[in-house]
Amino acid sequence: MTEQSSPLERSLVLTVSLANVEAEVAKRLKHTAKNIRMDGFRPGKAPMKIVEAQYGDQLMREVLSESAQGSFAAEVQKQGLHVAGAPHFETVSTRNDHGDYEFKATFEVFPEFTLGDISAAEIERPVVHVEEADVDRTIEVLRKQRTRWLAATRPAQEGDRLKINYKGFKEDIAFDGGTAENQMIVLGAGQFLPDFEKALPGAAVGETRSFDMTFPDDYHAKDLAGTPVRFEVTVNEIQMPELPAIDADFARMLGIESGDLELMRTEIKGNLERETKRRIQTKLKDQVMKVLYESTTVECPKSLIQNEIEGLRESARQDWRMRTGKDTQGVELPAALFEEQAKRRVALGMILTEVVEKHALKAEPSQIRAFLQEEAQSYEDPEEMLKWFYEQPGRLQEAESVVLEDNVVEWAMKTAKVLDKSLPFQELIGQTA
Repeated sequence: MTEQSSPLERSLVLTVSLANVEAEVAKRLKHTAKNIRMDGFRPGKAPMKIVEAQYGDQLMREVLSESAQGSFAAEVQKQGLHVAGAPHFETVSTRNDHGDYEFKATFEVFPEFTLGDISAAEIERPVVHVEEADVDRTIEVLRKQRTRWLAATRPAQEGDRLKINYKGFKEDIAFDGGTAENQMIVLGAGQFLPDFEKALPGAAVGETRSFDMTFPDDYHAKDLAGTPVRFEVTVNEIQMPELPAIDADFARMLGIESGDLELMRTEIKGNLERETKRRIQTKLKDQVMKVLYESTTVECPKSLIQNEIEGLRESARQDWRMRTGKDTQGVELPAALFEEQAKRRVALGMILTEVVEKHALKAEPSQIRAFLQEEAQSYEDPEEMLKWFYEQPGRLQEAESVVLEDNVVEWAMKTAKVLDKSLPFQELIGQTA
């Protein structure tokens, strides 16, 4: 009989045959006796009583656990229950009136819910065309990434790279973190505070400049925020930039073996168009997920939320380790930091599953292949990359999930109100300057 203690929590009392458990334990003890090595005995010749004394309790726990799990799986299948998360088992009786074991399994089930109506929801679809000017800007970025730095004998100017020594003083006392030697700085790149950088144009090699400035009120070092200071800066080297010419050699740098500039522009434009498609799809997907989440009320199983919180915690730890190089062992991040995000992810997972099932959405093999072919175009050898994708089951499953989500987005776009909005490429990618 199933007991209900809350809307999603259930409990079952399960019976496990004592005779079957003891028979399985005896079978495993015999197998163990044949294969273990014990001091003072030849392999497989240890007395059964000694083997039982050493391994009996462990094997009994294993068999009981497996039997309880098996009984639980059979019962939930029989009752048609959709279990969310792992059940919790506790012993009710080691021997009931029939000489059997009794366990109580407490677990949660997935909720029943109705998908919200999104027909009145508005989804904004960016309409973006990659122009030749966008290709030109991209080429300039690629040139700057391949800048050569040449020694300059003239005074420093905007765009130059300087090697400097500097020391900062607060009330004529050098402050912590305000001193460096042979620090590289590109004037105008925004690496340093604007008031620091603007004091350096016109300086010559070997020159020392002293200037006053005030740290911004929102400066990250609280003891310096809003504080007037003085810096002394010595210029050790001045290097001026030399960008590569847009010629056949430059095209070859970008992987165009023939050096054909038109082919280079065509490939760059193709890359930008693929990036445009990805960005638009991401914006649409974010809006669709928001609409589905806000239009549907669903109660989330606590066990799934907790599992999601643990996953988010671990991701945060890994991210911190990668960015700082510091060990996060023993660092406890409060569950409250991740709870809302975890609830949203669990709810969306159930909502998407319901949409897929209700509207019979599938990721067709042809869609998966088309998706992977497009992904492969970003690599030097697309055919080899496509082959690699198909050799990795995990990668195929990931592609299937992405395609399925794209199909949900397509369904939502046909159901909700779609408003097209023209957008420049630069705005789409977040570059408005």
